[in-house]
Parts: sequence; structure tokens; C-alpha cells
Amino acid sequence: MQAWRVHENGEPGAVMRREEVEPPAPGEGQVLLRVRAANVNFPDALLCRGHYQVRPPLPFTPGVEVCAETGDGRRVITTAALPHGGFAEYALADAAGLLPAPDALDDAEAAALHIGYQTGWFGLHRRAALKEGETLLVHAAAGGVGSAAVQLGKAAGATVIGVVGGPEKAAVARALGCDLVIDRRSEDVVAAVKAATGGRGADVIYDPVGGEAYQQSAKCVAFEGRIVIVGFASGTVPAPALNHALVKNYSILGLHWGLYAAKDPASIARCHETLTGYAAKGLIKPLIGERVPFARAADAVQRVADGTTTGRLVVLPEGAHA
Repeated sequence: MQAWRVHENGEPGAVMRREEVEPPAPGEGQVLLRVRAANVNFPDALLCRGHYQVRPPLPFTPGVEVCAETGDGRRVITTAALPHGGFAEYALADAAGLLPAPDALDDAEAAALHIGYQTGWFGLHRRAALKEGETLLVHAAAGGVGSAAVQLGKAAGATVIGVVGGPEKAAVARALGCDLVIDRRSEDVVAAVKAATGGRGADVIYDPVGGEAYQQSAKCVAFEGRIVIVGFASGTVPAPALNHALVKNYSILGLHWGLYAAKDPASIARCHETLTGYAAKGLIKPLIGERVPFARAADAVQRVADGTTTGRLVVLPEGAHA
């Protein structure tokens, strides 16, 4: 089979190599899946660099999220079992982690549902307890992670403010349903949020960026507001001033969605049922920026690493038409 493999850590565009290899053999509790579509996530870039919290043995195939087909023909979504990830014709996954792909979504959309929307749902509801009528601020609102949070925020009845970089991404965020879009390149984010909320600030802030975005969040979070820390796409891990959190009476909440698989796996299945219902009603639909041919997988991961993409890039095996 064809697979993209990493033999040494570095930038994805430099270290991902397309090779002909034997299909992987499932271990105990695992299944072999035929990949229908593989979504590109920022962790795929971190895996290539050797900077992710999980470091699979070299060589490995990245691609942590797939829509795939089981041996008995079921269409499923899941996270791949590294080192045999989704940027290949076949991948491995834990049998217990397979979820039915929603009928309302095509293969590329389904491949982009699992991690981003589960992270968004757990972040907004389990961690931040977002309420109808509250104001939600989403950083990188036109990106893969942010766009999911925007849709989930609207589904929950929140007023959603999206922060983006540039007019093209601003247009995408508006189309997603943001009530207000702030272009961080040309506007003062903190001043714009306070103006939009009558000086109160945002009740919940969803931050997959870190760095300067977090500093802005701390300055425009409301009384009893919640800042959800999802990741550090900026490459800078902020050091929160805890005295500031105390004085302004807000919460800083960490979210590592992957822990739920170990600590509370039933909650993931329940969340998937909710997301499937949302998809059937048209409340959520993954924003696919590009359906990428298999031959350009390394370039796609590099572009996600560089932060130049809008929505999700999904890699399709040769012959697929998702």
C-alpha cells in the first residue's frame, strides 16, 4: 500500500516521505481500516516535529483522524492508532473507539468531525458550561478548531464573536455565523470586545492559539468568565498571571480532550450522538477548506503547521471522491 512516513523529526514538508509498504497488522483489540479520508490536524505537524505529547516510534505514519471503512463495510470515524496513522491507504484503530460516520456528512466532512467538534463540545459544555444568551469569543475562528467552536456556540444559543487574521478569514467567519468578527491585524481586539459587550467582556473565551491571543483574553474576559485553553498554535505557551485571575474573578480551564478516552470513554460516545444529531439538523457542518490529493499530503500538513489555512484540509486516497 501507499503511505506517508516520517523517518526523522523535522518540518512536515521535509520529513514526510511517500513510500510503498505492507499494510499494518492489527494488534490485540485493533482493526484494520481502509481510509476514505484523513483530516489534517495541528498535532500531525507536532508529531512530525517530535513536539507532541505522544512520540510514536520512527518510522511512523501521521494522520490522527480518519473516516474509514471496516472490513465488513461499515463507514466509521475514529482516531488512528499510531504509528499507523491515516495518511495511508490503510490505518489501524482501536476497535472500541470506532464511531458511526454521520449520514449527513460526506467522507471529508466526517473525517473532520471527531477531534475538532468533540474538543469544542467538551470545552464549551463540560469545561466552561456555556449558557444560552452568553457571549462566546473564539480565537482563530476561521480555522479548523475555531470554526467548530463557532458552530457549536451558535447551536447553544450564544452570541459568538470571532477573532481572525485578515479580510479573507473574516469573510469566512461571518459565513460561519459569527455575530461579530474582529480582524486582529487591523483592529484592537480588547477594545472591540468591550465595545460589543458594553464593557462587560466575553463570558467564555475559546483559545486554541495561546501567546498574544491569551493576553488579549485575560483583558476582555467578563466577571466570572471562563477562558478555555485548547492549544498553542502560535507556538508560544503563555504564563497566566494568577493574581489577575483572582482580582478579576475569572477561571482558566485546561482541556485535553484525549484524556476522556481513558478517564470517561462513555462521554465520548454520548457526545458523538449529540454531534450526529446536530449534523442531521444542519446545525454543524465541518468547514472543508480543501480536499487534498494523496500526493500532496506532506504539503497540506506543512501548510497547517504554518497557519496559512482556512477551515480543514482533508487528504483523500487516490481514487476517492469524498
